[in-house]
Amino acid sequence: MRASRLVSLLMLLQARQPRTADELAAELEVSPRTVYRDIEALSAAGIPVYGESGHDGGYRLVDGYRTQLTGLTRQEAEALFLAGLPAAASGLGLGPVAANAERKLLAALPAELRTHADRVRERFHLDAASWYHGPEATPQLPTVSDAVWQQRRVRIRYRRWAAPHEASRTVEPHGVVLKAGQWYLVARRSGEFRTYRVARIVEAVLLDEPFERAESFELGRYWSDYLEDFDARRHRGEAVLRLSPEGVRLLPQLAEPAIARAAASGVVEADGWTRVVVPIEQPEQAVHDLLRLGPLAEVVAPQELRDRLAEALTSMLRRYAEVSG
Repeated sequence: MRASRLVSLLMLLQARQPRTADELAAELEVSPRTVYRDIEALSAAGIPVYGESGHDGGYRLVDGYRTQLTGLTRQEAEALFLAGLPAAASGLGLGPVAANAERKLLAALPAELRTHADRVRERFHLDAASWYHGPEATPQLPTVSDAVWQQRRVRIRYRRWAAPHEASRTVEPHGVVLKAGQWYLVARRSGEFRTYRVARIVEAVLLDEPFERAESFELGRYWSDYLEDFDARRHRGEAVLRLSPEGVRLLPQLAEPAIARAAASGVVEADGWTRVVVPIEQPEQAVHDLLRLGPLAEVVAPQELRDRLAEALTSMLRRYAEVSG
């Protein structure tokens, strides 16, 4: 356990320095006192690590010191080849580079670990795209990702829903996210972070204008907060539904997770149907979403949504009746 932690500590120092004892303790999920002991152990083992005091102080490695990639466990070697990076790298224009890195890493592994890594590659494959949808065309993704890597501002021309439907923005890109086969750019503009769907970026021009990243920005935390806020903003109301037993069973497959989660606390009525309260978007979108449930559900309230759904069904019935006649 401690040997693994010492290796992790060394890798953290190689990745970014200086690191304070508190920062290292948080990363390793141990106490600062344990970090002090581990630093002493690394130094005793001949690792050139030293501490600096002051506001910008912390623990550092002597300039130029790097350790070789050793100490990988079987599970760690397998995990490296479960990361799915080659597929994502292709979208970023780095497919050949990632493939070369994988080959070099594979060659550097001991024979036993190389066998396990090959086995994982043969048996597991990551496909990030959602069902029934091909990958989006994202011709501006390489330029956007270059801007992220180089910390340079980028001027984008962007299609959006609201008028005017095309707008130009100069933004400071902090990261890109691949979500269900769709790429998103997270960038700062006018001091606020915004999210742009890369497929809607018509043009991207990399500017010769560097910028300072926000020190407190963490891409993973931002994205988690963004998704939570996105659901809160788009679910502007609630609907009362009655679901048949089959509707309850199939709901996770026919509706989005927010609706399925809300329906889990429904009440079973005397006829066996379940009354649930679920979040909905605007009535126009809610009609399309609820039509997927067909005869497995009945909208009880609000009356406006019930009327709109009845109008849609009446129109469909009239159309089919005309074709039959």
